Amino acid sequence: MGALCGFFVIIAFQFNFDALKAFIMGETTLEQKLGKKLAKAVIEFNMIQQGDRILVAVSGGKDSYVMLRLLQRMQRISPVSFELLACHLDQGHPGFPVKQVEAQIAQTGVEYEIVYQDTYSIVKEKLKPGKTTCSLCSRLRRGVLYTFAQKMGCNKIALGHHKDDLIHTLMLNLMFSGQIKTMAPYLVSDDGRNTVIRPLSHCDEALIAEYAETQGFKPVPCTLCTKQDGLKRQTVKGLVERLNEEFPGVKESLFASLGNVRLTHLLDKRVLDKGAAPWGGMLPKSSRTSTGKRNV
Repeated sequence: MGALCGFFVIIAFQFNFDALKAFIMGETTLEQKLGKKLAKAVIEFNMIQQGDRILVAVSGGKDSYVMLRLLQRMQRISPVSFELLACHLDQGHPGFPVKQVEAQIAQTGVEYEIVYQDTYSIVKEKLKPGKTTCSLCSRLRRGVLYTFAQKMGCNKIALGHHKDDLIHTLMLNLMFSGQIKTMAPYLVSDDGRNTVIRPLSHCDEALIAEYAETQGFKPVPCTLCTKQDGLKRQTVKGLVERLNEEFPGVKESLFASLGNVRLTHLLDKRVLDKGAAPWGGMLPKSSRTSTGKRNV
C-alpha cells in the first residue's frame, strides 16, 4: 500500500500543478476558454470550411496576434482541413517597427508575407484638417488586402475585431451615423470575390489582452491612430466601460441585442412587405406566430 501511495506522489509531481488542478477540478486554461469562444463564432457563422485558404491580417496589435495563435490551435484539432497565410501590411508609417512585427509572426511558425503599400502618404494627402485618419486608412488597407488575397489564392480574409469592437461599432453607428449595425462576423464583398471573417467576434478584449500577456507578446500599436485627438471610438469605449461599471451586464446586453433584432419594432419600411403592418406593410414571416398573427 505504501509503495502504491509513493507511486501516485511521484506521478503527481511529474505533472504541472496547474494542469493537474485543471484536470481534477474540470477547469480550463485561458487558451482553451478563448479557443471555445472562437470556435463558437466559427461554427455559428460557418466561417471556415474544408479546403479554405485564409489570409490572416496581422497588424502588430494584440488582437490579430491572438487571432493567429487561436486559428493555429484550431487548425491542429479541427476535423476540417484549412490553410493559414499570415500577412502584415507595411503602410509606410514613419518609424513603424515592421521588423519587430515580422519577428513575432515568424515565431509562430506559420507561413507569412510582408506586403508594402504606401497608404500613409495617400491618407496624409487626402485627409482634410481636423478629420481622423481611421476611416480612410482602413478602406485603403482593406483594398490592398482584397487584392493580395486574390493574388495568393486565399478565398477568405480573417480580421482581428473582437466582441468589444462590435459593441463599440454598434454604439458609434447609433449615435453618429443614424444606423443600427455593427461589423459583420461574416461578410462577402460587393463583387463577390472576397469573404471577410471575424473569428474573435465572441471574444472579450480583456481575455485577449490577458492571453497575449501570458504569451509574452509585446504589441506594436499604430502610431498614426494613437497620436490623434478626439477619436469617437475611444470616447464610446470609455462610455461603455463606465456604464458597465455602474450597471453590471450592460456590455453583455448590448452584445446580445445584436443577435436579437425585432424588425417589427423598428421604423425601416424596407424590411417589410405589403400587407398587415399599421402603415400598410406586411410583417416579416419570422415576426408572426404559427397562426399568422403578429408576435409581440
